[in-house]
Amino acid sequence: MDNGKIQLHNVDFDDFIKAIDECKGDVYLETKDGDVLNLKSKLCQMLGLSTILSNSEVTEATIRCTNPEDETMLFRFNLYGEMPKDEK
Repeated sequence: MDNGKIQLHNVDFDDFIKAIDECKGDVYLETKDGDVLNLKSKLCQMLGLSTILSNSEVTEATIRCTNPEDETMLFRFNLYGEMPKDEK
């Protein structure tokens, strides 16, 4: 991970939103055009993400998390394409 940022490529939109909903802190999506969207906001999810979506997948974006646990979870989601299972 580069300075607490995660590069996303070809992430399924529906699963990505579910992963964001599981996060405890704020999660920001930064585009190459300099836009910064707080993905914990449903308004940003609906309005902002539509500008970077192609066929319901994120084509390229950087994610920045305020909570290190969220960053780890989203890194694993990006790597494996699924949410980590709770180990209880």
